[in-house]
Formats: sequence, structure tokens, C-alpha cells
Amino acid sequence: MHREGIGKLRYVVEQTFALLHHLKRLAVRRERRTDLHDAFVTLACSLICWRRLRKTKNG
Repeated sequence: MHREGIGKLRYVVEQTFALLHHLKRLAVRRERRTDLHDAFVTLACSLICWRRLRKTKNG
């Protein structure tokens, strides 16, 4: 893999973490149960994808 490819992948990962951090409930883990925390992370990722798809659809 070329160095530029690693940089692009790293940018996507860092951007995703930044977006997840904006969701207050995930910024500080308050859930004691791992399954609930995983559910919130999954929901957050779904929201991020949905917003991005909606943005590309609208223009």
C-alpha cells in the first residue's frame, strides 16, 4: 500500500472518531453494560452514514 493510501485511510478513521465524539452520550461512556454501549455506537454510525448519504443526495 502506498503512503498516500494510508493517509487517506487514516483521515477517514480520524474523521469518523471526531464525528462520534460530537455525540455527547458516546463522548463519555455512561453505560455500564457493554451491549448498550455497542448499540449506541452502532446507532451513531448509522446516523453519520445517513447524514452523509442525505447530503450527497441533496447536492
